[in-house]
Amino acid sequence: MALVSVRTRARSVLLAGVSVAAALAVTPAWAQDSAPASAEQAAPEAAPETAQEDQIVVTAIRETIQSSIQSKRDSDAIVDAVSSKEIGELPGQSVGEVIATITGASIDRANYGPTEVSIRGLGSGLSMTTLNGREATNGSGDRAVNFGQFPSELFNAIKIYKTQQADLIEGGVAGQIQLETRKPLDYKRRQIQGEIKGNYNPYQDRISGQSGYGYRATASYIDQFNLGGLGRLGVSIGYQRNDVNDPVERFYTSSTWFTCNAAVVSTTNCTEVTRQQGNSGTPFYHASNSYLYRQMITSDLRNAVFGAVQWQPSPTIDVNFDLQYSRRQYSEERHDFGTAEGRYNLHNVVIGDNHQLLSADGSATMQVQSGLFQRDEKYLGFGGNIEWKPTDRLTVTGDFGYSHTTRLDITRTTRLRTDPFDINGVRTAINNQRIPYHVDFTQSFLPNFTYDSRFSPTDYTAFSDDAQLTRSQDGRDDEILSARFDASYKLDGFIQRIDVGGRWAQRKFFGYSNDKIITQDSLAVDRAVNLACRTPFAEKNFFSDAPSQGLGSFAAFDALCQFRNYLGTEDPGNTGDLRAVENSDVTEETWAGYAMASFSGDLGGLGVRGNFGLRGVHTQVTARGLRSGLDVINNSDGSISLRENGTFTNTEVTAGTMRWLPSVNAIFDLSPKMRIRTGIYRAMSRPAPSALGAGRSITLEVGTGFTSVTDAINSIIATGSPRLKPTMSWNADAAFEYYANKDTLFAATVYYKKFTGGKIPITTDENFTIGGQDYAVPVTQTTNSDDKADLYGVEITASNQFTWLPHPLDGFGVKLSYNYAWSNYKTQDIRYGDIVDSVTGDVTPGLIPAAGLSGYSKHVFSAQAFYEIGPISLQGIYRYRSRYYQAFTTDNTQLRYVEGNNTFDANISYKINKLADIRFQALNLFNEPRVEYMPVVGSTRNVEYYGPQYFLSFRLRLR
Repeated sequence: MALVSVRTRARSVLLAGVSVAAALAVTPAWAQDSAPASAEQAAPEAAPETAQEDQIVVTAIRETIQSSIQSKRDSDAIVDAVSSKEIGELPGQSVGEVIATITGASIDRANYGPTEVSIRGLGSGLSMTTLNGREATNGSGDRAVNFGQFPSELFNAIKIYKTQQADLIEGGVAGQIQLETRKPLDYKRRQIQGEIKGNYNPYQDRISGQSGYGYRATASYIDQFNLGGLGRLGVSIGYQRNDVNDPVERFYTSSTWFTCNAAVVSTTNCTEVTRQQGNSGTPFYHASNSYLYRQMITSDLRNAVFGAVQWQPSPTIDVNFDLQYSRRQYSEERHDFGTAEGRYNLHNVVIGDNHQLLSADGSATMQVQSGLFQRDEKYLGFGGNIEWKPTDRLTVTGDFGYSHTTRLDITRTTRLRTDPFDINGVRTAINNQRIPYHVDFTQSFLPNFTYDSRFSPTDYTAFSDDAQLTRSQDGRDDEILSARFDASYKLDGFIQRIDVGGRWAQRKFFGYSNDKIITQDSLAVDRAVNLACRTPFAEKNFFSDAPSQGLGSFAAFDALCQFRNYLGTEDPGNTGDLRAVENSDVTEETWAGYAMASFSGDLGGLGVRGNFGLRGVHTQVTARGLRSGLDVINNSDGSISLRENGTFTNTEVTAGTMRWLPSVNAIFDLSPKMRIRTGIYRAMSRPAPSALGAGRSITLEVGTGFTSVTDAINSIIATGSPRLKPTMSWNADAAFEYYANKDTLFAATVYYKKFTGGKIPITTDENFTIGGQDYAVPVTQTTNSDDKADLYGVEITASNQFTWLPHPLDGFGVKLSYNYAWSNYKTQDIRYGDIVDSVTGDVTPGLIPAAGLSGYSKHVFSAQAFYEIGPISLQGIYRYRSRYYQAFTTDNTQLRYVEGNNTFDANISYKINKLADIRFQALNLFNEPRVEYMPVVGSTRNVEYYGPQYFLSFRLRLR
């Protein structure tokens, strides 16, 4: 299965170069340490020198890395950062790409850029993100921030706190990500900046009738004003418009997989194996309900505005107000083809070591789907704070914040399937709606499908039956209102400062789904619409970059044309009733208070400083849900079936927790250039808001012949659990840091985390009204297990500018970072993992191995190599993360794994003069696909190719 390609050889060359650079990065630093220290090196903590005419002015990449090193050096905890004195200097198109250059941070890539960030190999759900010191909302239903909403050009600093301290907002077992916009008075000069950035996407250029070009325009203004007796006023505002295209080539399956009995060859859907049967030795394999190829044409439009006002009426008062607004309008024109019955008539099955299906023969109804997906996501955040210093020792601060995200997804999809007759009423050569095929997963992660020679996926006339139109609407509303009060008092002696404070926050989350499904059975209408709405397959070289290409093109239709011709309208609207048992309606209220002491002094002649404190956090969750009644339908043969009747009853569940979070951070200065940092603390990460809902997902058996109500119910699964408790951990960190000079850093950290348990499915009987009678039906939901789990890790950072080399080689520099983590944390699959009986406590072993922490990668590595000479600056950024488990937004109904990936980005800039520069950026040059497995590794669920992207920009600064 190994495939040798140009991309693979490029990776090998790059990794070899990185290894050499790593060896060079450290040795010169120690050599420089023996040289006479400059004034700057001997007193690194001193105030910046006054600018002199002969002073070397550091700009661009080197300045950004210097600022990041200094930020790490000045911190009171274990912190990694990327920062710049100038707006627009951070190395990435989005905040997520910038964060991925920080040691231990890795991103979850999608076609529209990084969406989530993991710290130290832990998932985004175990970290906390703040924007100007406040918690931020998102449209995904979890606590991860959608970093694609925020343009990197409007930020100056991003920090990741690896250890906790009492004055940080609670939350973040993995760490806390802090996004900061610059305060206008801190900038100390006027600046008007504009940048226009052209974009070229080769995949978009493959699509007939589409332009491969887009653009990104950014403008910012910062100024300060002297108001005389009213003090000083600073203002800043930034705006960005982003209009790009991100086409995707995709292979995917249904999100529900089944364990099929390998000992029984069925001529219909395969026979499902239960936990008990599988554990007793019945052979089985995993199969999906469907397998589909998708060709997409996308559009991505974003407008973002960031603003701030800072007023200092006197030296003792500082007033700040900031605002962020972003609106993203994203759409996908979709064309799908594939099998509608992935479990039907499977035979000659070859099974892998992990019970994955390697190859099989089958027959299935083939289908084409056409659709239009539209997302409208808005973010609004604002806040203000007042800092007052009534005395030289006392500082009092008050802060309020508001964050609100709304996301509306509307999907319109049409479906046509094969039939024994084509659209002209003529019998097909196969004379059956089900087409024989062979599937082979042994060549690569992308399968090869071979269809009966009498059938062609490009034959429009073959798709003549089972017309179905679906209009889906999904909404998310996430809102946070918060306030905090802090006071700081300076002391003399070993304890230098006491900080106390409190915080209140209320988070409201509401999520719903609504589907309107319309069918019709007139063959004459199907024929007319088929003829009227055909469209040529849009993309040349479909999946040509994949290691195995199973399909080049297929019949495609215009979805909006089909809606018009079938219904007389392009959008029939929703059902008119958005209530559903799956909906989430959660209110979370938090009260927190802390006390922290900062210290500094000598310990046996060794300088020591740091802080210790305690934070208490009380969280109250209120979840509201609906329960739907079911009617019993008596069939003519005497059997029964069930149907939801649309009547609802309300339910409300409340739960609360109180957690205490002690922390100690100590820094030991071994010398002016070497220090040791230590941290011991307890941390918490709350469940996702959507995971706290009281909704239920009811799956009814398909077919007839059921003689009892319990037989007719396939499963009832909770879409959330209000009583789910925060993930807690005790943590210990120790770091060694060596600063040879402003450009050189070597740091190594070891850390340990002990978790208070994983998550496991549990069954509990609940009452449901079915046919007017109450039934106790087992419901599966996720709860906290009593198991303990450990995580051990080490991370290393090396950064150096090779100033010791002769000119022009002294312009070369490198930054390397690596994180290794090992954990025995377990997350069970709800359908086929271990399950606990809530009454007896008995555990039934599952058929699928447990996953680890969501987002947990064992290896995370990044390398930045740069070269600056005169006005020219070159930079390459390589990132790698190993395979990781990633939960779905609300639950882990089926385990999903994302294969490890390599990415490489390149930046080139030319400084025309002090006011203008030109930049070229190339992203995803390896064209690394996103590969997902479900429910076990090796069982392909999703493959996405989205190609490289290129940007050329011109930036102008006026001062």
